[in-house]
Amino acid sequence: MLEKITQVGRRAALAAGAVMRLNYLKPHQVTLKGVIDPVTETDLQAQEMIIGLIRQNFPDHGFLAEEENVGQGAKVGGADVSPADLNRWIIDPLDGTVNFAHGFPMFCVSIAYEAAGVLEYGVIYDPLRDELFEGKKGGGAFLNGQPIRVSKTERLDRALLATGFPYDIRERLPETLARLGRLMGTAQGVRRAGSAALDLCYVACGRFEASGRRT
Repeated sequence: MLEKITQVGRRAALAAGAVMRLNYLKPHQVTLKGVIDPVTETDLQAQEMIIGLIRQNFPDHGFLAEEENVGQGAKVGGADVSPADLNRWIIDPLDGTVNFAHGFPMFCVSIAYEAAGVLEYGVIYDPLRDELFEGKKGGGAFLNGQPIRVSKTERLDRALLATGFPYDIRERLPETLARLGRLMGTAQGVRRAGSAALDLCYVACGRFEASGRRT
């Protein structure tokens, strides 16, 4: 079962990444979910493609998706079953939409699979660098099929950190800048690239020593 999950998740990530590559640098149709939280036509196209492909292989699975909660409950023996009891896919079809909309080359597709509320598999694909990150519960993490590991750096003053900002940063600007200032005054460097999923992948393969953000 998990082997098929892996195959389908990988195919879905690669297919969505191909859509991003095709649409990258083209004019975009942008709508706003919040003041600084946009959605493009590519977010929706990628999500539709991912869900469609997964449903072809697992028609009874549920979904929790970035642009719309398409997860559905089920009934077993007449009793309602919560989403945590189902096979469910968690999808961010385009992580880094602001970057994508501006032509900044830092974005990815992020897909995870959970069974009975336990995450079993995750895949993140960066289509511009053709980097596919995968992880399995109890099975390690990989970049393009090769095992990866975190950095061996132990000192904060020699660490390169990643951070992100909350969507309501304009209402929380002083406290956000205060936290950022403390990091900048301690670490070797701090980067804010705009894709939380890629930040975590970069921690997993040792490019960053740590990543954190407040939502």
